[in-house]
Amino acid sequence: MRKEPDLKFLGIDCGATHTVALMVNGEGKLLRRIEAGPANFKLMKHSELTRHFQDIAKAIGPVDAVAVGIAGVRTKADFGLLGKAVSRAWPGVMPFLSNDLETALAAAPTPKGAIPAARVLVLSGTGSCCFGRSREGRTAKVGGWGHILGDKGSGYEIGLRGLKAAVYYYDREGVWPRLGARLLRKLSLNEPNELITWVQKASKADVADIAVEVFAAWADRDKIASDILEAAAESLAKDGLDCARRLATRGRAVQFVLAGSVLLKQPRFQRAVSKLISKGWPTALITPLELESAWGAVELARRQWLKSGRGLPHSKTLRDIHAAGISEGLGVRQSSAAFGSAPELRGLASSPTEQRNPLSMNLDKLSIGQAIELMLKEDAKIPRAILGERKKIEQALQWIVQSFKRGGRLFYVGAGTSGRLGVLDASECPPTFRAQPEMVQGIIAGGQRALWEPVEGAEDDPQAGADVVRFRQVGKRDVLIGIAASGRTPFVWGAMEEASRKGARTVLLCFNPRVKPPGTWKPDLVIAPNLGPEILTGSTRLKAGTATKLILNIFTTLAMVRMGKVLSNLMIDVKASNTKLRDRAARILQQLTGCDYATATTALEKNGWKIQDARDWLKRRGGLTSAS
Repeated sequence: MRKEPDLKFLGIDCGATHTVALMVNGEGKLLRRIEAGPANFKLMKHSELTRHFQDIAKAIGPVDAVAVGIAGVRTKADFGLLGKAVSRAWPGVMPFLSNDLETALAAAPTPKGAIPAARVLVLSGTGSCCFGRSREGRTAKVGGWGHILGDKGSGYEIGLRGLKAAVYYYDREGVWPRLGARLLRKLSLNEPNELITWVQKASKADVADIAVEVFAAWADRDKIASDILEAAAESLAKDGLDCARRLATRGRAVQFVLAGSVLLKQPRFQRAVSKLISKGWPTALITPLELESAWGAVELARRQWLKSGRGLPHSKTLRDIHAAGISEGLGVRQSSAAFGSAPELRGLASSPTEQRNPLSMNLDKLSIGQAIELMLKEDAKIPRAILGERKKIEQALQWIVQSFKRGGRLFYVGAGTSGRLGVLDASECPPTFRAQPEMVQGIIAGGQRALWEPVEGAEDDPQAGADVVRFRQVGKRDVLIGIAASGRTPFVWGAMEEASRKGARTVLLCFNPRVKPPGTWKPDLVIAPNLGPEILTGSTRLKAGTATKLILNIFTTLAMVRMGKVLSNLMIDVKASNTKLRDRAARILQQLTGCDYATATTALEKNGWKIQDARDWLKRRGGLTSAS
């Protein structure tokens, strides 16, 4: 029999927002924790699911037993396909396969004393569902039909009802409610009509994210929010009680396990649901889920090993692990190095972006005038530092031009300020140069929401960076520029490495000349101007942000010049989409042809406000003068 410390149990919980994999030895010690992208059986191709597990296997290595809980599996055929995908990653290991509800329920330790007649999971996160198992092994499920058919009391339903209630009361009373104002701020929208376009494009997660504003309004005693959340609590409690009635007779002890971000991150709402469950089932034992669901998958993997008859009679159970405080492992965020080659975090301290600026030690005591002078003096150092990397910038620019001429694209990838600046530069190319939106693309860790607020942990997921590169179908004709002020953002490195595998040119733009790519892989080019420390230590939205904007301006402006979208210093491909730009287009055409303003306007109107076409039209009509 092998020694317990040598055994390795792997539990994987796949959900709508992310995947967590935990590797634990026979004594219950956490050996490795890895986070990866979301996984839902119904929303992924078999090849994508197989690749998902193979990536985890590459990072984890061989194991003795594995259990997987994944959203979306329902039928026998589903489990058959899931088994094939898992077996490709861990050949020779008999996996335990289930849904994410089973793993969540298994993650909750049973109460001390008598074993309850049944255990019921009440889950409310992005979606919602209730799942129970009796002492004899019978199961019952209420919900789990998805956001179109079900998800009562979920974050999605709460968010959607918040939107609907806001427009309902606006229609009835003619006054936009306070809850509606919160929602517009959350979504960075200016007025209610913009919600129509937003909601048509919004994902389930986008709508669920709005729920936080409904809870915030509830805390401020908003009547609309109160009505919404009282109804949501009643729905969840009713579903949980219905599930319990199918598994146990009234009067017997039933453990209700509360799980999901809505129930666990909103204590007041959790108390409301608990009170309703206790009222409907007086002998209820209510347990908030303290361990993340992946620990339940670990427990199921351990049981699978025991079931195989290969020993391990004294291995620690989940209750032992919980009691021993191993749950502290929940706070662990181990590096998932196999998903990307980001430099180690401990090297970050040597980056100029993280050091203290000796000139600003008394920043909090300077007068406003002195502080302004200091900031501008520091900013004045930026152009010289950028010029020090001119040859590398020229090389990157040549690659971008070559890519455009071959029908390729330019991608910017970043997190936080770096990502926002990439998105900004990309978004300015279509109106300035009439470029197709696909030509220059900005990618930010955490997606659209990260443009206006932080998305926790998004930049630390290299697999998410790799995934977005695959989903954008980056290839050998493209150039990908990773932007990371310190030079170590895992999301950026994951994207660059995957882009390199696909044959694209890769460039790292950072402000840490000391950055050292780990391992054997490195970007094709590293541009790293030394700007020195920020006046506000670590605040890379200052000099690093300004320098990023300057360098991205150089990339796209000069690339578009080389693509023939500029004549002299005039934007001859500007997209005249508003009054100001139509006026500018007319004046540009005047300068190109020497015609008067009225003639220029007429020519543009007849040629779809395309300056070059209007110029050719005037030329054919003999409307050009020597000024052209």
